[in-house]
Amino acid sequence: MPITAHFQQVIAFGKSGYSLFIDIGTNGEIVLGNKDWLMTASCSAGPAFEGGGVRWGMRAEEGAIEKISIDPNTLAPDISTVSGVPPRGICGSGMIDLLSEMLFAGIIDQSGRFRVDTPHPRISKVGDESAYVVVFADHTAMQEDIVFTESDIKNIILSKGAVYAGFTVLLKQAGIDFSMVDRVFITGGFGKYLNIEKSIFIGLLPDIDRKKFHYLGNTSIAGSYMALLSDEYRKEALQVSHSMTYIDFSTNNQFMEEFTSALFLPHTDIDAFPSLKNKIQTRTAAEKCNAINSAAI
Repeated sequence: MPITAHFQQVIAFGKSGYSLFIDIGTNGEIVLGNKDWLMTASCSAGPAFEGGGVRWGMRAEEGAIEKISIDPNTLAPDISTVSGVPPRGICGSGMIDLLSEMLFAGIIDQSGRFRVDTPHPRISKVGDESAYVVVFADHTAMQEDIVFTESDIKNIILSKGAVYAGFTVLLKQAGIDFSMVDRVFITGGFGKYLNIEKSIFIGLLPDIDRKKFHYLGNTSIAGSYMALLSDEYRKEALQVSHSMTYIDFSTNNQFMEEFTSALFLPHTDIDAFPSLKNKIQTRTAAEKCNAINSAAI
């Protein structure tokens, strides 16, 4: 019922052309189709985007950091929180922003490893792990540093890799590619905000025309509410669920191959992200040059 409740909020599947629906959560539920057919799948993305497995992760509630930008020269962040109160943690949209900004600022490399070698007040150690200090203790609600560790980064990369692999395999099963998709609908517990550009930069979403993306918020709540109140809506939900063809990824070798390829920022196949290719390659060349200069000193 949850995926159907989501889906019923998206009437565009009744239109011509292909639509892709993605619920970015623990189960990574996906629907692909049009007015004639529907395919669905679920990939285990883990709880990272909902706050699980991330040291300071939380849902999009009051005090959650939902927007972040980082000055590449000073590494200082500029943050926004839900309700504008002192930060208590980082929600899914904030994690996407943070990972993208850390990559762009050169704090981490494309594998997610820290690459800032010189001492810096924003780079600390949590146990044996390197960490980026998002907010210093005196500016948080708990009077503790809010940090983003190597383990946090790994868990986010695993989650985004599963989601990207999921809809890549589903499209291949249908015999279409991303360029043929007319609309991409995104739902999940991100709150009111999701930066599409940064989601593409880390390889969570495909590199296609940005106008095709539509962020809908948490539609499962609205859909489930309507299913409880309306017998007609509930019957329609059952009809929709029976019309879906389910693709099982648990025994799908192609899914594991795509998942492994997606465990990179944005992806091991940079040609799959043409609009980012020059930016990534220029940045990588600059990193190599800096490494050579540092070794020569």
